[in-house]
Amino acid sequence: MAEKARVGVLISGRGSNMAALLYASRQPDCPYEIALVASNDPDAPGLALAQAERISTFALGHKGMKRADYDAILNRELEAAGVRYVALAGHMRILSAEFVEKWAGRMVNIHPSLLPKYKGLDTHARALEAGDRVAGCSVHLVTLELDDGPVLGQTEVAVLDGDTPATLAARVLIAEHQLYPRILADLVTRETRPDALLDKVRELALALPAAEEKLSHGTPGFTVAGGKMFAYFSEDHHGNGITAVLVKTSGAEEQAMLIEAEPDLYFRPAYLGPSGWIGLRLDQGEVDWDHVSEWLLKSWRLAAPRKLADVI
Repeated sequence: MAEKARVGVLISGRGSNMAALLYASRQPDCPYEIALVASNDPDAPGLALAQAERISTFALGHKGMKRADYDAILNRELEAAGVRYVALAGHMRILSAEFVEKWAGRMVNIHPSLLPKYKGLDTHARALEAGDRVAGCSVHLVTLELDDGPVLGQTEVAVLDGDTPATLAARVLIAEHQLYPRILADLVTRETRPDALLDKVRELALALPAAEEKLSHGTPGFTVAGGKMFAYFSEDHHGNGITAVLVKTSGAEEQAMLIEAEPDLYFRPAYLGPSGWIGLRLDQGEVDWDHVSEWLLKSWRLAAPRKLADVI
């Protein structure tokens, strides 16, 4: 199994969602591990639980500190722990813009409502006052605006006759504990899942002028102006275990030079290799999508008709 993604969890209280993430991470097929539990309250009960479970912890009271200064210290602790993703689990402190931007796309929060409904506090009371028959919870990416980032997943919870904010909250919490580990697992595998990688390659390839997608022997490929192929998406071709994008080079000399310089990134693909194509691996962890985009453009130019190639 691939190396697990290291996650930092931020809490302010009992940390029940932290515990749900932690115990889910102990399953052999879970793609993440909890590397650090941090709190802005040194007395948060969740810290004791994390310590009992042999998880590294960090606690620092925020009173009297500027938000940016506090978050800079927190960020250093996360980086020192090798954290790649951050999960907010009852973290009751607004984060600085610098911190949010640093972890953009890699920081999630769980909120006890079906967003965009009832952002902020007192969600259950507000749902009951509105006469809602369905409540629930949401996991979303963290952005600068409170509870406003893209929703990654939700679970609905029925509102029962006679519910109070407390009884409804108890059932929603059960749903939170089920939802959060699954969505976090989806997020941390996003950069290596073949379907997600194909979606990103498709987005970049089809952004080029006159680019079209076409299946070739069951393999997604991309043509220019309905003619020559300029890229293929390759997944486990003939059982080679590799996920890659295949693009044109200027010829065998450039192909050989690239493979010799970076053999972990480039390879000579079967069938297309003799024609000067090269494979650019997408399964080596974090993908440099700017580099992939540059290769797609270069390959597109080699395949495009002269008049069209001169456009960009």
